[in-house]
Amino acid sequence: MKRYVIRRVRLGSILLAALAMVLAVQMFRTEETTPVFARLPRQTLVIDPGHGGEDGGAVSVSGQKESQVNLAIALQLDQLMGFYGVQTVLTRSEDISIHDASASTLREKKVSDIHNRVNLVNGLENATLISIHQNSYPGTSCQGTQVFYGDETLSLPLARKIQETVRVCLDPDNARTPQHIPSSVYLMNHISCRAVLVECGFLSNPEEDLLLQEKAYQMKLALVLAASYIQCGDTQEGEGLI
Repeated sequence: MKRYVIRRVRLGSILLAALAMVLAVQMFRTEETTPVFARLPRQTLVIDPGHGGEDGGAVSVSGQKESQVNLAIALQLDQLMGFYGVQTVLTRSEDISIHDASASTLREKKVSDIHNRVNLVNGLENATLISIHQNSYPGTSCQGTQVFYGDETLSLPLARKIQETVRVCLDPDNARTPQHIPSSVYLMNHISCRAVLVECGFLSNPEEDLLLQEKAYQMKLALVLAASYIQCGDTQEGEGLI
C-alpha cells in the first residue's frame, strides 16, 4: 500500500509540473493583444481556511489540528494566485478565529466567526469562494478529496473542474463526484457568489494524515485549486481564462 501511495504521488508530481508549465506559458498568450494576466484583476478569489483559533476543527490521528492544515494550503494558494495576478482575500492568515471582541464562549465565538466570514464574502463584487477543509470519519479506511458546491448554476462547473483535476493529477483512484453542500453548512448557504468547499483529504486516515502535513503535498493541492480556478474563468461569463 505504501509503495502504491509513493508511486501515485510521484506520478502526480509529474502531471502537476506539466500543468504548471502549461499555465505559465498560457499566462503570456495574447488574445486581441490582451494578455491573460491583465484580465484576471476583475475577479476576487476569497480563500477561506476553515476553522481557526479555539475552533481547531477535526483532529488527525497524529494529533494535527484541521485548522492548521487548512491554513497551510490556503497560504500556498494565495501565493500562487498572486503569481497569476489574481486579486485575493484571505478570511484569515493566522491560526485565529475572526469573531467579534464581544463574543466570550466558544459557541459565541464560532457563531460570530462564521457570520463575519459571510459578511466578508457578500461584501465583495464578482467574488468566488474556495473554502478549504479536511475530512474525518469513524475508522481509518476513507480517503480522498471531496468537493462540495453551493448554487448549482454558478458553482458546479468549478466543483467539477477541481474534482477532475484532483483525479488526473493527484489521485487516479478517486471516483468521487461533486456534491451539493448540505443545508447545515451555514457559510455556503448564506452567500450569493460562486462557492465551493473542498475537503482535501481524511485526517482519520493515517497515510493521508501524514501526506496532508507535507509541505510539498500542500503545494500540489494548492496548485490543483489554482489551475481549476483559472481554467474556469469569470464568475459571470463562465468562460475559461486559458
